Amino acid sequence: MYRRLPNWVLGFHGTDATTVKKILCNPKGHLDPSENDYDWLGSGVYFWENDPERALKFAKERMKWLGIRKKPAVIGAVIDLGLCLNLFDQVALAELNSAHKDFDFDMQLLGVPMPKNEGGKDSLFRRLDCAVIEHVHRLRAKSGKVAAYQTVRSGFLEGGALYEGSGFNAKNHIQIAVRNLSCIKGYFLPRTRG
Repeated sequence: MYRRLPNWVLGFHGTDATTVKKILCNPKGHLDPSENDYDWLGSGVYFWENDPERALKFAKERMKWLGIRKKPAVIGAVIDLGLCLNLFDQVALAELNSAHKDFDFDMQLLGVPMPKNEGGKDSLFRRLDCAVIEHVHRLRAKSGKVAAYQTVRSGFLEGGALYEGSGFNAKNHIQIAVRNLSCIKGYFLPRTRG
């Protein structure tokens, strides 16, 4: 009953200037969904909720890691969260936990080890979380009784302590993975501070 989030949010995607121009100049264009086995929220087009600065930092970090020599840039999007697997919601967390138990059972049955989250204290490569979230989607599709989630949303405590003794981390953020591209109502070029 409360799974549909009747609000729109602003999301920001860190990428390169060429991609931003390509999307803005093509009214039917979309960003490409990410489908890595380590994506934090499963497959989808990823956005930082209400945080263009974090999106730009991520674009710069990613380009540095991958040795990409392009101009980093940010594109904004108006997103209708629609039917959302909102991992701030207790019912969604219970569904995720149930899917984990089902997935673990399947993996044991197949004799395959469970994927693991790896990559330091922030678990940059979230293969377990990605697999479990994707399993949620498969279970919903298999049931035939419930609609598919259109978006996935969660908060993440990332980075070291903001200051000594802090309960806040330097890279805290809310991330959204848009699975159904019709939830992206439009793209825009964010204003810069000034």
